[in-house]
Amino acid sequence: MTSHTAPLTQEQAEKLRTVLERDGYDFEPKEHAIYSARKGKLNVTVYRKGPKVLIQGKETEDFIRFTLEPEILGEAKLGYEEVLQPEMFSPHFGVDESGKGDFFGPLVIAGVYTDAAITRHLMDAGIMDSKRITSSAKIRKLAQIIRETPGCLHEVVSIGPERYNEMHASFGNLNRLLAWGHARVIEKLAERRPDCPRALSDQFARPEVLQRALKAKGLTLTLEQRTKGESDIAVAAASILARERFVDWMKKTSDAGGVELPLGASDSVVAAARQVIARHGEAALGKVAKLHFRTSAVVLGKTPPSGDDSSPDGTENAS
Repeated sequence: MTSHTAPLTQEQAEKLRTVLERDGYDFEPKEHAIYSARKGKLNVTVYRKGPKVLIQGKETEDFIRFTLEPEILGEAKLGYEEVLQPEMFSPHFGVDESGKGDFFGPLVIAGVYTDAAITRHLMDAGIMDSKRITSSAKIRKLAQIIRETPGCLHEVVSIGPERYNEMHASFGNLNRLLAWGHARVIEKLAERRPDCPRALSDQFARPEVLQRALKAKGLTLTLEQRTKGESDIAVAAASILARERFVDWMKKTSDAGGVELPLGASDSVVAAARQVIARHGEAALGKVAKLHFRTSAVVLGKTPPSGDDSSPDGTENAS
C-alpha cells in the first residue's frame, strides 16, 4: 500500500500534528491543506475539506498500523476490510462516469466486475477514486493495472460530443442520458458475467430513472445506489477507466485542433471555446463541447433557453 486516506475530526487533526512533530517530520506549506509533513519517503497531508488525511509513500501501511490507527483513530481497520465491508468483497459490478460536469469532451461511463480476490488485488495496487488523482500518467498506470488483473472484467461506453448533443436532445435531460449509459455498461458486463447478482453506482438524483433503464433492458440483478459510491473498489476502478478515456480524448482533440481544451466550465473554458470558433468556425463547437451547458450561451452571446437544466457553472444535477 502506497496511498491511503481517512476522515479526521478537528481534534484528531491537531493531535496528528503533535504526533508528527514529536516524530521529527518536516512541515511544508501545501495548497488546500491545514498542514503537510514529510519524513524520508513518507508524506502526510491533512486537508481542510473534511478534514481528511492523505498518506503517501512506501511506508504508508506501517504508518497506518503503528501511528494513525492506534494513536489517532483509536481503532484498527487495516486488514479487517472484509469483516467491516463484506459487500465490497462480494461479486458485483461497479459503475462510474467521467466528463459529466465538463463543457468540453465526451461523457464516459465505465463498469468493472470484482470479487474478493480481485478487490484485494486492486486495493493492494493502490486503486482509489479517480478524483483523488491529479496526474494523467498515474490514471493511465492504474488503468493498466485494472485491465491486467485476472478475472477483472471491464466495459467502457464513451459518448463523444456530437453524439452526446444528439442524445441529450432526444432524452431531454442528462439524468436519462446518464441512466442509459449506466444501463448499457451493466448490460454488457452482465452478458459476460450473467451470474453476477448486484450492481453499484453513485446515487442518482432520481433513483428510479436508472432502475427504469435497467428494467427496459430486461436486467433483473439487484441495483444499489449510494452517495460516495467510489469508496467501493469496483466503483473506484470504474472511475479510473472512465477518467483515462476522458483525458485521452481531451489530449488527442486538443492536439488535433490546436486549442488546449480545459476541464470544467470556467472562464478559461469560455476563452478556449471562442478560440475553437475563431479557428474552425461556430459549427466546430458542437464537435468538442456539450451544447446544452449555459457556457454555450455565454460563448455565443445568447440567452440560455428557458428550462435549461444546467447550473450556472455548466454542470447538472444528475447523480
